[in-house]
Amino acid sequence: MYQTDPPLSPKEVLPTMYDLKSEEPGEPGLPDQFHLLQPRLLDETFRPPNYPSDQLFTASDLNLYYDPRYPLWYKRPDWFTVLGVSRLYEQRDLRLSYVVWQEGVNPFIVVELLSPGTEQEDLGQTKLRDVEQPPRKWEVYERILRIPYYAIFDRYKYEFRLFRLVGGSYCEIELAESRFWIPEIQLGLGVWQGSYQDVEQRWLRWYDETGNWVLTPVEQERQRAEQEKQRAEQERQRAERLIAQLRSLGVEPDDQ
Repeated sequence: MYQTDPPLSPKEVLPTMYDLKSEEPGEPGLPDQFHLLQPRLLDETFRPPNYPSDQLFTASDLNLYYDPRYPLWYKRPDWFTVLGVSRLYEQRDLRLSYVVWQEGVNPFIVVELLSPGTEQEDLGQTKLRDVEQPPRKWEVYERILRIPYYAIFDRYKYEFRLFRLVGGSYCEIELAESRFWIPEIQLGLGVWQGSYQDVEQRWLRWYDETGNWVLTPVEQERQRAEQEKQRAEQERQRAERLIAQLRSLGVEPDDQ
């Protein structure tokens, strides 16, 4: 490409989201049920009170392009979020991918769901590759993108591990009761035992400053219905007490 003086910005010369899509020939098929449901639960309960909903972008199984020197290299996190970024690309389109040199903001936290085929890669235990080969996930998250938090959840052992970037390297956080409060977003992440989508097991989900799990939309609707039922019952009991008081005074309530 012809070099201009001064040089054009990366946003002008490098490929965009429309060039770097999610689908690639030869990619494996859709993830299993757990890899579909667990990210959905994280999405539904991720509501940090200090960020407006239109300034949060969350994604699962979406290509994350991270290095302008190698614009075709990407990682595909099981779930990640970016703070202070619209959920729409350039305020108009749903994203096909997330391209850091276009967006200008790196992810804040990445969650990987361990499985036998990905465990060594997710934990940074695979051997170093040739310099011209894409680096491991761990290296990308820690050294290139410098993502502040990296969470790993083992779907077989239901083990939750969390790493925080300290001085340029990930340090594992000692978790109390499989929970950790993240002050930057005023939310905590932890392991919850319960039923989601009619499946009873341990899940990774967000909790609020009171220690309560953030409700999903379905749980919110169920809670509202229960509260309405309780209010109706309280009103019925109040009416019955009033009728009983009137009758004790020799007054027969007007049924009309």
